[in-house]
Amino acid sequence: MAARVNTRLDPGAGRWQHALADGRIQCDLCPRACRLRDGQRAFCFVRQRRGPSIELGAYGRATGFCVDPIEKKPLYHFFPGSSVLSFGTAGCNLGCRFCQNWDMSKARSVELMSELATPEQIADAAVRGGCKSVAFTYNDPVVFAEFAIDTAQACRERGVQSVAVTAGYITPEARPDFFRHMDAANVDLKAFTPTFYRDYCGAELEPVKDTLVYLARETGVWLEVTTLLIPGCNDSPEEIDRLCDWYVGALGPEVPLHFTAFHPDFRMTHLERTPLGTCLRARQQALGHGLKHVYSGNVYAPESQATYCSGCGQAVIERDGYLLGSYRLEKGLCAVCATPLSGRFGDERPSDPWGPRRARVRV
Repeated sequence: MAARVNTRLDPGAGRWQHALADGRIQCDLCPRACRLRDGQRAFCFVRQRRGPSIELGAYGRATGFCVDPIEKKPLYHFFPGSSVLSFGTAGCNLGCRFCQNWDMSKARSVELMSELATPEQIADAAVRGGCKSVAFTYNDPVVFAEFAIDTAQACRERGVQSVAVTAGYITPEARPDFFRHMDAANVDLKAFTPTFYRDYCGAELEPVKDTLVYLARETGVWLEVTTLLIPGCNDSPEEIDRLCDWYVGALGPEVPLHFTAFHPDFRMTHLERTPLGTCLRARQQALGHGLKHVYSGNVYAPESQATYCSGCGQAVIERDGYLLGSYRLEKGLCAVCATPLSGRFGDERPSDPWGPRRARVRV
């Protein structure tokens, strides 16, 4: 049976659901397809069956509210040096054993973990703070899609961009409605084996690949991808080769890829941090496969955090962590050879780059 999109004005009403013959209601937002009886919660915890429909308990209840550098999302080709108002909610639709925001994403008390904020208040706070964009992050915005969509609409009315930091675990039915409101997305590609997704995330790989292909080929959303390299789990040269081979063919060589270092957290505190050499090796493998823009994150490696022109090889944006260095772009073109750089850029270098600052704000 096809998913029914709930168009009621009640902001807490789930928009993707349909009734089953046995009296349960199925959530059609993510591939888990949770089937709920009255009072039951979905895997994500924030969606709950209440009477005849599934409701989003996290609507208007946000956590975080920090102004960050856009590079922290990480997005390196989306208005570099700009600031972004970041927030999330409780809940997540993946069960990652290595979650590095587990205190929010695994929270089981929506009320205690959040403060009330309307989409309009969030958009206004971004304008007051001089933020170029708002990021739905910390937990996965797919689980609070209705709230994220309404906030993105309020932001667009005020000239503020919207960014989804997501694992891409969303159904084909919900995908278009969610992403048509987003200006940019960073998608976590957790690994490139079904076994890893099943054993470490309690999820499936193929829906994530489908989302990535959809974003790269069928939308105007600016896309970057992040893979967290976990020692002994998803960092082998063979797996990186398979990932990069698929990536170039499916997404294209211009889509930036970030290899970031794991640090022990949540249920995987027994592992060591990812060595710098692993991140640098993976980057070289990706470049060898023809990717144009590959970065190392969560490590100190300025050369692998710079953006290089795919024409002349000049470093057009230099970075030291989140601090912007030399900037050799003019209206998105290399200042040396005029080759266009893929991404979204202003006409000139930001006059006051946000840098490594982080500011908590009240909405």
